[in-house]
Formats: sequence, structure tokens, C-alpha cells
Amino acid sequence: MRRLAALAASCLATTALVVATPTVAFADPAGPVSVVGETGARVVSVVMQTDRRALVSVFSPSMGREIPVQVLLPADRSAPRPSLYVLDGVSAGEETNYTESTWTAKTDAVAFFADKPVNVVLPISGRGSYYADWQRPDPVLGVNMWETFLTRELPPLIDAQFSGTGVNALMGLSMGAQGAMNLIAKHPALYTGVAAFSGCYDNRSNETKNAVRTTVGSTGGDATNMWGSNSDPAWADNDPSLRVDALRGKQIYVSSGTGLPGPYEAGGSPAEELMDALLVGGPLEAAANLCTTGFVDTLARAGVPATIVRKPWGTHSWRYWQDEMHGSWPVLARALGIGN
Repeated sequence: MRRLAALAASCLATTALVVATPTVAFADPAGPVSVVGETGARVVSVVMQTDRRALVSVFSPSMGREIPVQVLLPADRSAPRPSLYVLDGVSAGEETNYTESTWTAKTDAVAFFADKPVNVVLPISGRGSYYADWQRPDPVLGVNMWETFLTRELPPLIDAQFSGTGVNALMGLSMGAQGAMNLIAKHPALYTGVAAFSGCYDNRSNETKNAVRTTVGSTGGDATNMWGSNSDPAWADNDPSLRVDALRGKQIYVSSGTGLPGPYEAGGSPAEELMDALLVGGPLEAAANLCTTGFVDTLARAGVPATIVRKPWGTHSWRYWQDEMHGSWPVLARALGIGN
């Protein structure tokens, strides 16, 4: 059981090589690029890939580089609107050479959010980072200060450039699910809700810490540069299961499958995709399911309400996460203060 649970922290988003959509020039409905935040972060450029889809380059002072961020815009932009921050899995856009989030490359997110009165913000290039502030630069992954970027640098820029109201919620899968839960637990004043799919939310045991190390190691990075040795207090400081009281009053959606073959493995799938789902995605989702069970129990003991979805099947793969994006929307809509 503990070994399976440990695997969940190393959930890798199953991905396939995709071709990036060519950039098309449109008039920018968001206005001129002139936004500079109090932290020194600034919007460097906004390229409208369609009339509803912006690719924003944001300079992050904490990371010392420009970070690509996709923003999906609603059809009606006549009024200010809340923002949903959507975190990727471990690859974080690597499949498209960081030209877009894997969410938009692998799901129907663009079409699904088209009629929603919300800015959908998808940071790109947080590969293997857990969307955390790292203690030191990594020789392979470089400087990672994603918590600072996502909580201090980026939100004021999004609100100013894209008419945000200051109301924010989070959604994430796998590594991004843990990152999203960690961000809302550490910054409850910033976020009103979270939807987390197939994640692990407990850093207390050496097994789960070492699984995080395996995930970071799969990208060439070293998690010691993130949170130190296994005895370093930084692991506890980034453990959502130790901060569940901060989630009280938030809209929370947590889901996982069992790892058993489900409808998307039942016939019609290419043989290579099917084998990958069963041999990799199955065990990873089974482990995530055990981690989710432990976190759900922690929430229940603390008396923190949440919407919990436990499916009797399902592997660690994008088609199931697309379903969860759809299924979690009523919870996120309540968090954002808008209709379904």
C-alpha cells in the first residue's frame, strides 16, 4: 500500500507529440501591452493566436526570465471577470516545445471554456517544478520560483491586462494537482476554490518524498534543490495535508480513478496507446487513488467539506482528465461566483 501510495507523487501526465497551431495575427482585444506589476514583473508581449486565445510573455523577476502564459478569453469581454489558473502535469508543455499548455493540446479546453465568463490562465514551462519555490537553482531545470510567480507576480498582471476581478480559483492534474492544492493551502486569501485530479497531497513519509524525487528526476532535475534533504522542514511547509484547516470555506473538488481499464481502454485504442495506459497509467492512477484516499480522510477528520469523485476505473491519462475538467466545472463556477 505504501509503495503504491508513493508512486502517486510521481504521476506523469501521459502525452503524445502534437503540432503547434500556427500563430495568426489578430487585433488585441485586451488593449496595449503596458502592464508592470509592483514586484517588477511585466507583460512583455501579447500575441493573439485567435480572437479568443492569447499567448502572453511575462517577465518574472524572481526567475529572471520570460514565462509563456496562455490566456483563453470569453466571447463577452464587456465586463470584468474572474480567473481560473490551470496547472499542467510534469511535462508542462514540453510536447509542443513550450508553445502551449498540454491542456489545450490534449483536451477540448478551448471549446469547453468558450462560453464561460472567465479568464482561463495556463502557465507554460513549469516542467518538473511542482509549481513551487525552489531553494536553489537546478543545473538542468534552472531557477524555479513558481509559487512566487503564480501568487505575487502573475495575478496582478492578468487582472490589469485582461480585466480580472481579483477572484481566482485553481485546477490541476497529477503534479499540477499537488501544486494547485499546495498553493491554495498556503495562500487561502488568494483563491476561492480548487479542482485537483489524480494527485498526491502528502509529503510526510520518506516513500512519498522519494516518489517526488523520482518525478523531478525524470526531467533531469534534483528535488534536493527544491525542498532539500528528506529531513528538511521545507517538505512539511509544502504539504497540503498539514494545512487542511486553510481549505475550510473553499470550494474543493478532488478526483481519482482506480487504475483499472475503463471506457477509454475498451476497444478502439491504438495498441501502443493501450499498452501505455495499462502498464504505466494504470499503476500510476492506482497509486494516486491511494494518496487521494488518505487526503480525503484527512479532510473528513478536519470537518472540511469537499466534492469527492472516486471512479471504479480509469487510468492516468488525458481523456479521463478532460472528463474531470467538465465534471468539476459546477464546483469551480461556484468558487468563481458565476453560473454554470
